[in-house]
Amino acid sequence: MDGSNDSSFRRVTSPEENRPMNHLKTRALQVAGLAALATSMTTALLADDWPQWRGPDRTGLSAEVGLLDEWPEGGPEINWQIETLGEGYSAPAVEGERLYIQGTRNELSMVFAIATQTGEEIWASDLGPRLVQDKGNGPRSTPTIVGEHLYVQNGMGEVAKLLKSNGEVVWRINMLERFGSPNIRWGISESPLVDGERIYVMPGGEKGAIAALSTENGDTIWTSTELTDKASYSSLILREIDGQEVLIGFTGDAGVGVRASDGALLWRYTAPSSHGINVATPILIDDVVFYTSSYGIGGGALRVSGSNESIETAEVFFNPRLQNHHGGVVELDGNLYGFFGPALGSIDAKTGESHWRARSVGKGSLVIADGKLFMLSERHKVGLAVATPEGYEERGRFELQPRGDYSWTHPVVANRTLYIRDQELLIAYDVAE
Repeated sequence: MDGSNDSSFRRVTSPEENRPMNHLKTRALQVAGLAALATSMTTALLADDWPQWRGPDRTGLSAEVGLLDEWPEGGPEINWQIETLGEGYSAPAVEGERLYIQGTRNELSMVFAIATQTGEEIWASDLGPRLVQDKGNGPRSTPTIVGEHLYVQNGMGEVAKLLKSNGEVVWRINMLERFGSPNIRWGISESPLVDGERIYVMPGGEKGAIAALSTENGDTIWTSTELTDKASYSSLILREIDGQEVLIGFTGDAGVGVRASDGALLWRYTAPSSHGINVATPILIDDVVFYTSSYGIGGGALRVSGSNESIETAEVFFNPRLQNHHGGVVELDGNLYGFFGPALGSIDAKTGESHWRARSVGKGSLVIADGKLFMLSERHKVGLAVATPEGYEERGRFELQPRGDYSWTHPVVANRTLYIRDQELLIAYDVAE
């Protein structure tokens, strides 16, 4: 169904409620490109590595090419599989011959290093008691690889820096205790964002919804005192806009932008926020930020512009049909792909107009690699389709054996391998041509 034919679809230019506080000062905003985060890393990464949540620049796009155009019946060949991760929804961070992932063991929250060629466990390091929750125990966050270290965050609010070589903890703090913030209903789920000497997290609360910590020792550098929203389940992204670095996030109350240097609030957009249950990572396309949530709300796009003195924002479109629950959206060639409600869809990133909708494998998550959609439904189905606005073209699917809980971990494509995690199970599929 085309969103432009939906009577609830709206396209506007400058809603008054979205204008920022007049006293905020910043440079004029122009987008410098989605690769800003990747180029600011302190170490060079292979183009086909997957060093953090949603890949090198947190967009859900893999640099892989030369992948299978179609899967055989039953799915691609399995390189290896393990069933030793315990509980949790953490996705793997992949670098060369190792991947890093969180789970549980003996009721502790754990970080594991796994050999990408064999699935062999190299080391395991604990971060204290696991999260216990009715929608699934254990950590939800993906580790972040930077240089010789890992930065991890678990469902209890523990934030830690580990040596990549052996899992030794360099420092560890509990951000909820430090900032006096309550844990959210289903546990802290964001993946830590690292840039140079700073690690950015979202504790939420009166001391500042977002905080910058030192990567050297975990000390607090700043908190966003103008922004005191509760935390959400969404992860931050970092983009360079007109020469300054901006954190773009989705708190429990609004889509926001804050200046990375000091935490100053740049914009706050409430229309797409869903009662504190905001999960999807925001997407920046040129000068437009797209936010989406579920539970009857929808998705909206905000254009950000301004001058040396102030920032102005304008809602480009909002559509209640663009409800994304947990699986996020990915942009390719000006089109957004994601599960909106129960159906997979393709929409125009600049207008919000729908190209097509298809039932596909059912509501879930996806990444894009080599022009293809790699999908995992929460009901344990894995699918492959062509990433095109012309229509839904499926190229294969298979089913996992249910593990009792939803399959909410996002798929990862790295080094010509598709990684699917479902609770204690991690499977590495060979998807090379």
